Amino acid sequence: MEQKNLVPKRRFKEFQNAPAWEKRKLVDLCTTFTDGDWIEAKDQSDNGIRLIQTGNVGVNEFIDKADKSKWITEDTFNRLNCSEVYPGDILISRLPEPAGRACIVPNFEKRMITAVDCTIVRTSDECNKKYLVQYLSSESYFKSVNNFLAGGTRQRISRSNLANFIVPLPSKPEQKKIGAVLDRLDNLITLHQRKLEKMKALKSAYLSEMFPAEGERVPKRRFAGFTQAWEQHTISELADRYDNLRVPITAFDRMPGNTPYYGANGIQDYVEGFTHCGEFILVAEDGANDLQNYPVQYVNGKVWVNNHAHVLQARSEIADNKFLMNALKQTNIEPYLVGGGRAKLNADVMMKISLRVPELAEQKKIGSFFERLDHLITLHQRKLEKLQNLKKSYLNEMFV
Repeated sequence: MEQKNLVPKRRFKEFQNAPAWEKRKLVDLCTTFTDGDWIEAKDQSDNGIRLIQTGNVGVNEFIDKADKSKWITEDTFNRLNCSEVYPGDILISRLPEPAGRACIVPNFEKRMITAVDCTIVRTSDECNKKYLVQYLSSESYFKSVNNFLAGGTRQRISRSNLANFIVPLPSKPEQKKIGAVLDRLDNLITLHQRKLEKMKALKSAYLSEMFPAEGERVPKRRFAGFTQAWEQHTISELADRYDNLRVPITAFDRMPGNTPYYGANGIQDYVEGFTHCGEFILVAEDGANDLQNYPVQYVNGKVWVNNHAHVLQARSEIADNKFLMNALKQTNIEPYLVGGGRAKLNADVMMKISLRVPELAEQKKIGSFFERLDHLITLHQRKLEKLQNLKKSYLNEMFV
């Protein structure tokens, strides 16, 4: 690589006239570069020194599976001559997925060791560890790792190959600035992830309280002014089915356009034309990805639906589409499915599914409430995706 290429595409102003970056072997930037320990099941105990496993190492994040923690005693630590892991160490997992991922170990105020397929890294004074972990999260780094994977069904990268990886290295002040900026962005991403998770948890709680529990005739939580018991109705009484308008198209034959093309699990493509126009509920017929959280979605406008999703529309005099969609999502569909590997929800069976529903005015109130909640969740999701895309862009442009 020529020297002129050792300058990143995006650089902070104060470093634009700084010297080009150096190329250094990863091992040369470390005071410690060693594997963890081979700990067998017979060596483990109920408490003592915590064993950090490859599953705890995420891409620039420590995944704390506290309920699945494993331990060894101090006697075992001494007998096996284990290498201790300290808060602030970097752990690199040599196993997928993805191999080569790294994170900084947090402070659990407990002694720690790690598994043999994790490499323990302590950086020297010339390398900022936050900078290094950010580089070890970049797309270019993972592409390089993939070229060195070896093994059978579960490929890994050897410690010797990992040690010789070339790390692009700017001056210490520039490293610190890059690490700090990307670290702040990570904190923002984490904050928005938590907000999104809270919103989803809130929605889940409302769903469980605003629809009757099994065997109950009214929900736990209701809007003021509604007191009547909910009545039992089959889907055939509440909605019409428009499967006859569905048209499947192979990917080769689709004309690119602006209309969402729906299959069992959601949007698959965008095409010209449409099969349905208006408010509808799409229920997976076959090919559902998750049978416990069965694919049911509300659509409004022009859509193209293939033959892997049933198309329902609430009868306006008795049912509300938004309410009906949420009622179906609260229903366990799995007992109604037939078939083995590719479970199917037959149309006649679906139409006989019985739901408990309130009067139309209460349905509309519930449907609108969850629509607003879904809108807030979508806004949080978009903010999160925007930050994640920004991070990805920075990782691609801030390293050479």
